[in-house]
Amino acid sequence: MNHEHPTHAARAGHEKRDVNISGVVVFIIVLVVVGALIQGAVWVLYRHFDQTVARARVAEFPLAEDSMRRLPPEPRLQVDPREDMANLRRSENDVLNSYAWVDRNAGVVRIPIDQAMKLIAERGVPTR
Repeated sequence: MNHEHPTHAARAGHEKRDVNISGVVVFIIVLVVVGALIQGAVWVLYRHFDQTVARARVAEFPLAEDSMRRLPPEPRLQVDPREDMANLRRSENDVLNSYAWVDRNAGVVRIPIDQAMKLIAERGVPTR
């Protein structure tokens, strides 16, 4: 038994009208114009921020110029860490490979590490 309404069956099928092209074109034009206006407003806002920061930076601390030229107190950050490490290694190698007095009154001397290892191998570890 078919209970469909006769007017519904007559209307079944596909749409008879097309998409409203003028409405789509107007929407795209409005979208592009609004996007351009927003882009311009953001550009003006950033220009304003740049000018505000530039003005504040100049007048903020007029006496700071003198303090900018002085070095900060110790410890300072390394300027050239590789050169610092090379200098440290060089000074450590100088200590390890040279003779020097540690305590002249007690008769304690420093000898090169290679010489010390040879003496330990020959005589053994000294005990008290």
